[in-house]
Amino acid sequence: MKLGIQDFYPEELSHCFGCGRNNPNGHQLKSYWEGEFTKAKYTPKEFQTAIPGFVYGGLIASLIDCHGTGSAALAAYKNEHREPGSEPALRFVTASLNVDYVKPTPIGIELILVGKILEITNKKVITHIEVFANDVITAVGKVVAVKMPDSFIAK
Repeated sequence: MKLGIQDFYPEELSHCFGCGRNNPNGHQLKSYWEGEFTKAKYTPKEFQTAIPGFVYGGLIASLIDCHGTGSAALAAYKNEHREPGSEPALRFVTASLNVDYVKPTPIGIELILVGKILEITNKKVITHIEVFANDVITAVGKVVAVKMPDSFIAK
């Protein structure tokens, strides 16, 4: 499996349910560059269902959320010409999340999330995320991610 930006998050910032490597009950999403786009993969479990055969919409929102913030971190490191994991850590949280469900998302197959960076500033990154199931777009999202405030870090 490819390393994702989440593999470079500091230990104390790696507990997110969606993407934290230190959360054994979470999704463990990994976001990485593939050309000019960011990418992540996730296969929903049978219990993550809305109605038989289809994924629960909240899971889709969670995946878009975490891939959006992961994409923001990737873009910020790239924008600063730094390697992921270099100090100071660049970690983002969601300021706004918008999800449009285009088609029902079938359960039991690998979902591919593809991100595009729409805007980047020193404190904010806006991403557009598409969710694919069998090469069909099932959801799209826009994530406004902001640099995590220092107050979020437990001391």
